[in-house]
Amino acid sequence: MRVKEITMKMLKRRRPRLRVPDGIAIVVTMTVVGVAYVAPASGQAGREAAPIYGITVPQGYRDWALISVARVGGPVNDMRAKLGNDVAIRAFREGQLPFPDGTIIARLAWNATTSEENNNAFRPALERALGPDAAQKALAGSLVAGTPTNVQFMVKDSTKFASTGGWGFAQFTNGKPDSEAVVKTCFACHTPAKDRDFVFTRYSR
Repeated sequence: MRVKEITMKMLKRRRPRLRVPDGIAIVVTMTVVGVAYVAPASGQAGREAAPIYGITVPQGYRDWALISVARVGGPVNDMRAKLGNDVAIRAFREGQLPFPDGTIIARLAWNATTSEENNNAFRPALERALGPDAAQKALAGSLVAGTPTNVQFMVKDSTKFASTGGWGFAQFTNGKPDSEAVVKTCFACHTPAKDRDFVFTRYSR
């Protein structure tokens, strides 16, 4: 007799039998627990929390859906992408205000820069359509995302962050939380958007 067959027979003899009366069904349920976004008082190993609000970088945020994009000119001169978790995206699509608790909005930013690779690819077609001078002018305004600057998060928890409109704020540079002085300015910056639950970004369909 092969080893596999012997092993299976031994397992069958040792396995306890569960007798279920007729008509009774056993239902196995699984509960999916969401990833915490607010660090406990003792902190989280390997994940530093931002000051004031205690927010850590949410796991998997780079896989979130796109809300919109934006560009800020000089002297900031950056490009930005706004991403949202499932709660945020649902609220944006349904036009829900105020945003429900559990909403997380991420803002990723990069230095805006030109790309010679892109420009070399587009130049021949632009020169044929616009002429050399106009093509060069158009290409000067053709920008791509360069080096990253920082990542910001807005987290909705109407109880925990009641004093700041229900929102907690955080900013991280190279994965490290920025200073308390930086985070202190966040809520004041968003106050002009109070009628939209302190969120400037509109959903780009």
